[in-house]
Amino acid sequence: MDPASQPHHDGDGREPETPDEEHEPERTREPEPGSDGEPPKPREPLRRRAARWRRAHPRGTVAIVVILIALVAVAVIVWWWMHTHESTDDAQIDGHIAPISSRVAGTVTRVYVEDNQRVERGQLLVELDPRDYEVAVARAEAQLAQARAELAAANPSVPITATSNVTQIATSSDEVESARAAIAAAERDYQSALARVKAAEANGTRAEADLARYKYLLSQRAIPEQRYDAALATAKAARADVESARALARGAQKEVDQQKSQLQQALSRQGEANRNAPHQLSIREANIAAKEAAVKAADAALERAKLDLSYTKVTAPVAGVVGKRSVEPGQHVQPGEEMLSVVALGDLWVTANFKETQLNHLRVGQKVRIKVDALDEKLDGTVESFAGASGARYSLLPPENATGNYVKVVQRLPVRIRIAPDQDPHGRLRPGMSVEPSVSLR
Repeated sequence: MDPASQPHHDGDGREPETPDEEHEPERTREPEPGSDGEPPKPREPLRRRAARWRRAHPRGTVAIVVILIALVAVAVIVWWWMHTHESTDDAQIDGHIAPISSRVAGTVTRVYVEDNQRVERGQLLVELDPRDYEVAVARAEAQLAQARAELAAANPSVPITATSNVTQIATSSDEVESARAAIAAAERDYQSALARVKAAEANGTRAEADLARYKYLLSQRAIPEQRYDAALATAKAARADVESARALARGAQKEVDQQKSQLQQALSRQGEANRNAPHQLSIREANIAAKEAAVKAADAALERAKLDLSYTKVTAPVAGVVGKRSVEPGQHVQPGEEMLSVVALGDLWVTANFKETQLNHLRVGQKVRIKVDALDEKLDGTVESFAGASGARYSLLPPENATGNYVKVVQRLPVRIRIAPDQDPHGRLRPGMSVEPSVSLR
């Protein structure tokens, strides 16, 4: 064998490294037990190493302790805050927005405000052409005057009718009494006539008897014929007196019947007067009531005309800021047509949509800290009320839970938070601004 090809041995008897072993990195090997004849040293405990590090680095030790205490304190504060406060970022400022519309039809003549302009309550905003309504007021005043004149003319008819009724009743009563008195007088005359008939008949009977006697005596030539003629004339006169008395009696009887008929007529007129008098008075009173109602109707029509005239001047119902102006001079508007809006900045609140899982400890009257994103400041407030239903139920299309593929979704309930007074002295809050309220549950 070639000596060059033989392995080279070092003086310590080890074989030389091969080329591959020359490029191989050195490996750190743990001392094998018993390689040098001594047991390995045990690793130092962590407590001793930490104590040695603390002695070597005292400031680092203090820093670590402070950091640990701070972390514990922050953890405690965060835990305490999470258990004593409820907050949400789904919240905004709300307020009353009054839509301003016309209550009557008309043509706009003046517009006194612009968008974003501040107005006070009662300030004139829009004015309509008032001429048509002024004419209506004048017509209503004339109709009221006419109704009052008719009432004044009809008012005396009631006492006149009452007096006339009393007079008519009294007159009919007098007529009845007069008819009864006339009947009594006629009956007395009739009795007198009957008495005269009887007297005439008695005189006639005596004259007839005298005539018979004188006729006999004349036949006997005991008396002269002249005496017989006188007796005959007396008998004829007696017969005429009887007929006259009987005629007078018949006339007296007819007078009695006539007076009785007049009594019936008087009684009929008296009953008619007694029956009709209340009805006539009621008719007059009803006529007066109708005239009074006409006066009231004309007065109401006048008030309505005046109201329509006043509606031609549109004023601000609340103090606030004008927005959404859509009316221009010359435009014809109809009743109910919205012309602009007024945002009432004096009465603002926060509507916070809390999750239903956050409502367990929320109560009315709890204090609230409100962070306003636009102002980068915090306001104070209190929980005022809870909505009657969740926000989803108030939506245009409320969700309907299906029967087969129902997925539970945490709902949100609107909570009204009243902002404390004097929190916005410069009037910078506006409805719609985003806020983050935090309710203290303590």
